[in-house]
Amino acid sequence: MSDNAQPVFSIEKIYVKDLSLEIPNAPEVFLQREQPQIEVQLHSEGRAVEDGIFQVVLTVTVTARAAEKAMFLVEAAQAGIFQVRNVPDEDIEPILAIACPNILFPYVRETVSDVVNRAGFPPVLLAPVNFEALYQQRMLERQQQEGSEIRIQ
Repeated sequence: MSDNAQPVFSIEKIYVKDLSLEIPNAPEVFLQREQPQIEVQLHSEGRAVEDGIFQVVLTVTVTARAAEKAMFLVEAAQAGIFQVRNVPDEDIEPILAIACPNILFPYVRETVSDVVNRAGFPPVLLAPVNFEALYQQRMLERQQQEGSEIRIQ
């Protein structure tokens, strides 16, 4: 890396990589009067595609249940291709785990809301997510796990 090379970070493409909707108990769930319990799971993953080009996939799974029955399940994998160049190696992981999911989240939020609405349910609006806090928590868990592995040996 030359000293005068400027860091580069750009969005090359944002797309829906995978999208699924299940309404296992239709049509009965549409007669349900109980307010559903919504469970949201998030997962992000980044990998190099080629030199300086990375794919990050943010997967959101939303499950709604009422009266112990599943109303719907939506899983959306929002992906992005990002160019990251002239950045120190130790900064790549935080970029892929924090900056890229922050860019992808509004897209996946809209996708989930739209799919749920098209399925005949009120839209689900996902609350904002602090990807930096999630990343720091993961790093802490990784350090604790590595520390316990050392003590076991």
